[in-house]
Amino acid sequence: MAGQSRKLNVAMIGAGFMGRAHSNAFQQAGHFFDIPYELKLKVVCARKREAAEQFAAQWGWEGSQTDWRSVVAREDIDLVDICTPNHTHAAIAIAAAEAGKMVLCEKPLAMNYAEAQRMARAARNVPTVVWFNYRRVPAIALAKQLVDRGKIGQPYHYRATYLQSWGGDPKVADAWRFRQSEAGSGAMGDLLSHSLDLALLLNGPITELTSTLKTFIPKRAVDDAVLLLARFANDSVGTFEATRFATGCLNRNCFEIHGSNGAIRFNLEDLNRLEVFDGGDAMEIQGSHNVLVTGAEHPYARHFWPPGHILGYEHTFITTLADFLACLAEDREFHPNFDDAAEVQKLLDAVETSAKNRTWIDVSK
Repeated sequence: MAGQSRKLNVAMIGAGFMGRAHSNAFQQAGHFFDIPYELKLKVVCARKREAAEQFAAQWGWEGSQTDWRSVVAREDIDLVDICTPNHTHAAIAIAAAEAGKMVLCEKPLAMNYAEAQRMARAARNVPTVVWFNYRRVPAIALAKQLVDRGKIGQPYHYRATYLQSWGGDPKVADAWRFRQSEAGSGAMGDLLSHSLDLALLLNGPITELTSTLKTFIPKRAVDDAVLLLARFANDSVGTFEATRFATGCLNRNCFEIHGSNGAIRFNLEDLNRLEVFDGGDAMEIQGSHNVLVTGAEHPYARHFWPPGHILGYEHTFITTLADFLACLAEDREFHPNFDDAAEVQKLLDAVETSAKNRTWIDVSK
């Protein structure tokens, strides 16, 4: 912990899967990074009192409550972290921002672009974070460095797939993620939002898109699968696929970029590796190099284990939080923030409109 650290009182709304991932990050960030704040986990909020109390005891929160409004209003809270169903994000985030709190929020930011814009406007004067945690996978951070250095040359093709298989499981048929009133969308908001955020990071703005949606279970009001064609401002073209009906795929978040000088490929199910093709190699040795991204010169490596000791899903949240706290201490803007996530929401709205009207949508303005 930095010698000049000060306390930062944290409240978290939500105590599910993401609540565990976020709580672990709050507990662990100071163990791996020299963060400039002493994080005090003041209160966790969940709808059921017993669940909130059990969660607080397990994850080291000082107290628990069931009313998020009373949590947001507390004068001893500096930061509010939101990991609740999508339809609750706006109300909590806007109230927290209006109370002068820093606001961290799970993705997708909102139910639609108009709501995301309202959230971004409300939070204009407070620091914000959206947990697009895959940006902090070391292999993806390395991919960003390679693209920025011109390693692949002029990009031609961007391909992204996010494939899961649990959509047809009868045991989760009533999950909130399948209800339009709570999720807003299906595979679009849950999975495609991640793919679009990474595409914007790695390949720049999208200017035009067309899409199709498919719902495999008729009684659902959300999409089970989405297919997307895109044109980018850098004159490359892209394809995207997101589904929760890809039998045999547990969490296959992949992308590849092909350019004039090389290519890079990534698969989250092999999180510590990046596949790199260098067109500058001599013909007799040309081929894709499978890089284990745990070396001393790789992004974030010095904060964790010796070279060759792999990282996991949880480290992406730890690193996201540590980067945010560093930006906060140095008065730098953190990315991705509410404005960044609103741009993703703009694209999601266009995907939905395109599928409905069966047309290309200009998203350049």
